[in-house]
Amino acid sequence: MTDALPYAEVIGDPIAHSKSPLIHNFWLNALNIEAEYKKTHVTPEGLAAYFLMRRADPDWLGCNVTIPHKIAVLDFVDDPGGVRERIGAVNTIASETGGPLIGTNTDAGGFLQPLLRDKWKGRSAVIVGSGGAARAILFALTSLGVPDITIMARDRARGQALLDYGGTKGRVIGMGDPLPAADLLVNSTSLGMVGQPSLTLDLTPLAAGATVYDIVYAPLETELLKAAKARGLKILDGLEMLIGQAALAFDIFFDAQAPRELDAELRALLIAAD
Repeated sequence: MTDALPYAEVIGDPIAHSKSPLIHNFWLNALNIEAEYKKTHVTPEGLAAYFLMRRADPDWLGCNVTIPHKIAVLDFVDDPGGVRERIGAVNTIASETGGPLIGTNTDAGGFLQPLLRDKWKGRSAVIVGSGGAARAILFALTSLGVPDITIMARDRARGQALLDYGGTKGRVIGMGDPLPAADLLVNSTSLGMVGQPSLTLDLTPLAAGATVYDIVYAPLETELLKAAKARGLKILDGLEMLIGQAALAFDIFFDAQAPRELDAELRALLIAAD
């Protein structure tokens, strides 16, 4: 017998910046659920040992996955939903007692929530980056039927591989190339995060009324968003996607709907924690 609470967690390298525990524990407290949510530093070399240890823990409900593990964890999970083929990256892993680890991806749904809420109707988008988050975002935009997608990547071959993986017609440009006249610009990289170089782009070519969406949330207002705001463009910050994907994962881990009516209070808590 154990007196420990059931728990889920987020893993990554680095992980100290993660606000996921604040979000999930806020919801757990609001719903009076006796469980907890933690964060654990796991290096790429430590992934195998991590999953071996957690599989032996009866209180472990699963984990969220952040930079840089979203692709690597595919090697450790079952994939009944076909996430490998559809997205190629996992950000949520559920532990079934006595059964396999089940991988899924809530990033795509979390990313889309504010665009759907705002009734975004754009027809062209630029995704900066070609990693695990970019895969989910490309899948999300393709599912919306966005016909014109550009990948801005440091490694053009990797950017093209991202498009090819998703079977998406689009183009790849380098990090120093001018932006096209897109309706949406998304930063899917860690550039602009605390401790990382800023993402500095000339936003002049973007369409009038374009939206700039930065998934970085520490700091909440990145240099990219400041530049977009100065140009009068609509901005979406990293808390939008973070809270949206967390709500989907919360249901998976704790079998309960996140109380999204408390979003304003939650955002205030997260901003105060910066």
